[in-house]
Amino acid sequence: MSATPPYFHQDFLRVPDGADLYFQVMGEGEPGMVLCDGLGCDGFAWKYLLPYLARRHRVVRWHYRGHGRSGLPSDRGRIGMLYTCDDLARVMDAAGLERAVVFGHSMGVQVALEFHRRHADRVGGLALLCGSYGNPLDTFHDSTLLKRAFPTLRRVVERFPRRAAQLVRGVLSTEVAVQVAIQLEMNRDLISRNDLSPYFAHLANMDPVVFVRTLDSLAAHSAWDHLPHVDVPTLVIAGERDRFTPGWLSRRLAARVPDAELMLIPEGTHTTPLEAPSRVEQRIERFLRERLSLGAACPPVDGRATGTVPGR
Repeated sequence: MSATPPYFHQDFLRVPDGADLYFQVMGEGEPGMVLCDGLGCDGFAWKYLLPYLARRHRVVRWHYRGHGRSGLPSDRGRIGMLYTCDDLARVMDAAGLERAVVFGHSMGVQVALEFHRRHADRVGGLALLCGSYGNPLDTFHDSTLLKRAFPTLRRVVERFPRRAAQLVRGVLSTEVAVQVAIQLEMNRDLISRNDLSPYFAHLANMDPVVFVRTLDSLAAHSAWDHLPHVDVPTLVIAGERDRFTPGWLSRRLAARVPDAELMLIPEGTHTTPLEAPSRVEQRIERFLRERLSLGAACPPVDGRATGTVPGR
C-alpha cells in the first residue's frame, strides 16, 4: 500500500501594491519551513528537498514578484530586496506560519539573511545553500567582469525590453543552452538534464526587465554587517566547484555567523541540492535534529541511497 500523499494547498496572495504572489503549502508539522529561490527560479532547486521536508513539516514554497506564477505590482519599479522581505512576511501570514526555519538557495540566501535582520522574531533557524551574503556581482566566477558589464546590460534591456525578451527566449529555449550549462557550470556526472531544464524553461519566458531590476537590487545589497547578529541555529551548505557563488563565500559566511555549521561538498556546484540530494537531506536532517531538537531522520525519498555525511 502506498503512503498517503502529504497535505497540499496552493493559492495566490494579493499584496497592497497589486502584486499577486503565488505560494504553495505541502505537508504538516512544526516547525514550519519556508523555501526561498534563486534569481530567475521558480523552485527547480527544491525538487528533492521539498518532498523530503514535507514528510514531517509544513513547507511553504513561493515565487518572487515577476517569477514563476507570481505577478507584478502596479508600479513595476517596486521590485527588489525590501519588497521581497515584506512579501515573505505576508506569505508566511497567509500560510499560517508565525515562525519558520528559512531556507535559501542562491539569491535566497540574501533574502533569508535580510529577512532575519528585519523579522528576527519570525525566524527559528537558517539553512543557506550555495549563496552569498551580498554583492554577488563582485564575486561571480571570481571576477568583476559581470559587475563592470552589468550597467550597460541593464540599460540595453530597459531600453529594448521586447527585443531582449525575444533574444533571451530564442537562446535559452534551445537544447544547446542546457548542454552548455551542464558542461561548463555544473557537475555533468551528477546533474540530470531533466533536473536542470525546468530552470531554462522558466528563465526563457521571464520578463528580462524584472530579471535585471532584481539583480540590480541583489548587487547593491549586503548582509555582511548583520552576520554577527544572527542569533538562530544556522547551517551553510556549499559546493566547492560553485562558480556563481564561490565556496570561499560560504566559508566567510559561516565563520562570521555565531556558531554556524558548514558543509562543503567537494564535487558540488551551484546546483548542489540537485547533484547530491541525499547528502544534503541527511545533513539538514542532522542539523534539525541536533540544533532544533527535532525527531529522528526520515528515510531518503524514492529510495535514494545515503552516504556518510561529513561533519563541519
